[in-house]
Formats: sequence, structure tokens, C-alpha cells
Amino acid sequence: MSLAQDMETCRAMIRTGSFSFHAASRALPVRVRDPSIALYAFCRVADDEVDEGQDRASAVLRLRDRLDLIYQGRPRNAPSDRAFASIVEEFEMPRALPEALLEGLAWDSLERRYDTLNELKGYAARVAASVGAMMCVLMRVRDPDVLARACDLGLAMQMTNIARDVGEDARAGRLFLPLEWLAALGVEPEQFLARPSASPQIRECTALLLREAAELYRRASPGVAGLPFDCRMAIYAAGHVYAAIGSEVRRQDYNSVTTRARTTSAHKMRLMALSALQAGISTVTPMSPRLHARPDPEVAFLVAAASRRAVVSARSEALLGILQQLEARDRTSV
Repeated sequence: MSLAQDMETCRAMIRTGSFSFHAASRALPVRVRDPSIALYAFCRVADDEVDEGQDRASAVLRLRDRLDLIYQGRPRNAPSDRAFASIVEEFEMPRALPEALLEGLAWDSLERRYDTLNELKGYAARVAASVGAMMCVLMRVRDPDVLARACDLGLAMQMTNIARDVGEDARAGRLFLPLEWLAALGVEPEQFLARPSASPQIRECTALLLREAAELYRRASPGVAGLPFDCRMAIYAAGHVYAAIGSEVRRQDYNSVTTRARTTSAHKMRLMALSALQAGISTVTPMSPRLHARPDPEVAFLVAAASRRAVVSARSEALLGILQQLEARDRTSV
């Protein structure tokens, strides 16, 4: 199949699988839109295979093998893999970025829980901030400050996702709320998972997550002006749409156990109009302390990789260790 046919398949996946991303991507210039759709399609297929498969460990190991083939220039015979391989070559995508996503998916398959907010941000760095860094690469942006702010936006979006999905995750046996928060509030994790309820304590944890997300959205905002002018509207829109989900959770008194926050099409359209206005007036403020703030330690390796700075070798060793755990689990399950 041709690259054009592969891209059309990826577009169809996005149209049916992610209305929010599809709407925001339409505001991107074609030179970035198509590569971003290829990136998102690959990430979506990877996430779905790990999240929905019967054997999550095997799914992660297959994803490792697929990445190996992509970076060898001979991708698996699938539209999302071929399309992603084309952007890896064209944009010189640092391998550390998709490998960070792979590591986050491996953590999911191991059903890892997080003691502290910083540990949770380490997970969010891998499954969300890594995508923000890859989007910058597709925009030909390698400035470390702008990359750091893109990672902030990825962290904010993931915190919003977790806050929105507390009940859905609990009913699936997943728990992302920091364990030290639960312990301080007297919540026993296993009891909550057995009978998820929107207790005052769970609502307080949800509120804390959204406060962290709000600060990350504020930190991310100055970085959007550092992106190419014709890309800014889409990124503002993505941030506004996710922030609006957090606002809806707040409006529901932080109950995301028995309800699920949603934004209407009309609300999204208003946010798109606001984003267009912001994009038209945004300028880089050279002395902005928020723009030049150091990246959080949890995302520093992503900034280093995307800006072509040296990446600490321990990152690959950490991934290797996780994959070895999965291989051992996979062998015992056969």
C-alpha cells in the first residue's frame, strides 16, 4: 500500500476513535497535521492493544518488537506502523521518545501504583508528555524551553484524564491516585476498588489532582507562543478542551466515580474560537520566568532527547529492566 493509503486509514481511525484530537488536528497546517495523525494512530493502536488485550505483557513486548522494526526501517505490515516509520525517518524522531511511551505502557501492564504525586508525574511523563515532545519534533521545534512547556501540557492533560476517570479506572481494577494521599485521608485502596464511591476523601484527591493540572496548564501556556504561528491555534485548543473537562469535574463537585465529565460540541466550538484569538495575539516574552522554568525532573529526559542533548544511559537500562520483568511474566503465563 502507498503512504497516502496508509494515511487515509490513520485518518479514519482518528475520526472514529478520538473526536477531540480529530477536531484539534484540523486546525494544524497539513505539513504537521498528517504526521501528527500518523503519530496519534500509532500511539492509539499501541495503547488499545495493551489496555484491551487479554495478555497485556505480551502486547507490550510485541510493541517493543514493532518499534525495533520501525527504527530498522522495515515496519510491520500495518498502516499505523508504516506511517509512523515514515515520520521517524523524515523528522529524525529520537527513539527515546516512543520508548518512553513504551515504558509507561509496560508500567500499566504491571498494574503499577504510585506512592507520591512525583511518581504519578513520572508515569504521566511517559504516557502523555512524551507525545507532547514528539509533537514538537513534528513541528521542527527543538528549543528546550518550548519542549519543557509542551511536556507540562502533556502532564496537565494526563492529570485531567486521571481525575475524570477515577470511577472508570476503579471498576476496571486500576488505581492511579497517589497512595500517600489515600493513606493520609484514611482510604484503604482495596476497599475503594471493591466498592468505588464518591466519598469526600476521594473527591478531595480528585480536587488535588485538578489543582496540580491547573498549575501545569498555566506553566504550559507561554510555550505555545514559541511554536510556529500556524500551529498555535490547535495546541491552544487541545489545552482548552482538556482544561474544560477538569472544569466539568469541578462543577460536578469532584465526583468522577458515578458521573463522567464531558464537554459539548458547542462548548468545543467556543473554545476553538478562543484559541484562534489567542493564536493571533500570542507572542514570545523573552524574559518570562514561566517560559524559562526548568522542566520537572520527571520530564527532563524527554526534553534532553527531543532537543538532541545527551540522554542518560540509565533510561535505556530502566526500560530494559521493565521489559525483562514482562518477559519473565510472559514465560510463566504460558
